[in-house]
Amino acid sequence: MPAKEKFDVYQEITDRIVAAIDTAGEFRLPWFKSTGGSFAIPVNIASGKPYSGVNILSLWLSAQASDYPSHLWGTYRQWQEHGAQVRRGEKSSLIVFYKRLDIEQINEETGETESAERLIARASHVFNAAQVDNFKAGVAATLPETPAFDPISRAEQFAKATGAKIEEGGDEACYIPALDVIRMPERCRFIGTDTSTPAEAFYSTLCHELVHWSGSKSRLDRRLSNRFRIEAYAVEELVAELGAAFLCSELAITPEPRADHAQYVAHWLTILKGDKRAIFTAASKASQAANWLLAHEQGAP
Repeated sequence: MPAKEKFDVYQEITDRIVAAIDTAGEFRLPWFKSTGGSFAIPVNIASGKPYSGVNILSLWLSAQASDYPSHLWGTYRQWQEHGAQVRRGEKSSLIVFYKRLDIEQINEETGETESAERLIARASHVFNAAQVDNFKAGVAATLPETPAFDPISRAEQFAKATGAKIEEGGDEACYIPALDVIRMPERCRFIGTDTSTPAEAFYSTLCHELVHWSGSKSRLDRRLSNRFRIEAYAVEELVAELGAAFLCSELAITPEPRADHAQYVAHWLTILKGDKRAIFTAASKASQAANWLLAHEQGAP
């Protein structure tokens, strides 16, 4: 009898994201959705803490596929502990967590044995609040809620708080490393669509460029060339897309798909299909950038 193939959480999540990108359409990435599912950052029902990195993408895709309106998720046991019950036949969604293991290893320079830590990826399965019975909304009273504010007003304050030099003018949105400047077309030139207002289009584009800005050597020093070599530029664009999506969710802005998606999507698919950990790295870097940028609102980058 052949040995049972070991479950690979990296490959499973990567395959799901690749499949979603494959079917999302030429100019649309799966996390830029116009209908269905909650676009709020997913939150764990037990800890009250938001998920991060690739888990945000995995749960967004699940929410979109099944049209879940809630951003609250938990394991079967966590829902039970809150007095709720996952309905029979409901399908779980996959996330990954990292377990720290204490190991001993040989120091190559000294030849001596030394203690070290290793992170081991483990799969976990969670259910959305829409999949359970007897869940009382009051249970989530202490969890993060969508801020009751004008999203455009906060977006403007957020952009100013970062301290980035932002100039409006020209025909293209871009970050210019040599000048350390973000250049945006004048905001009055942005137009609305069926899914976003002109202001949302402007701020979601600005979020993309702010993620690029965050990666400079004097800030997060995001060096992707060591990991991806010739693919570094394409992966940096993916980091900026993911980071913009995370920021738009936090700022309650409907993200606007970029017209230049088409030239990157095929490239991203090639990278993801050839490297099962690439999306984990990109999502992790995007979360780091988004969190770092948002910290400026509290004056603590």
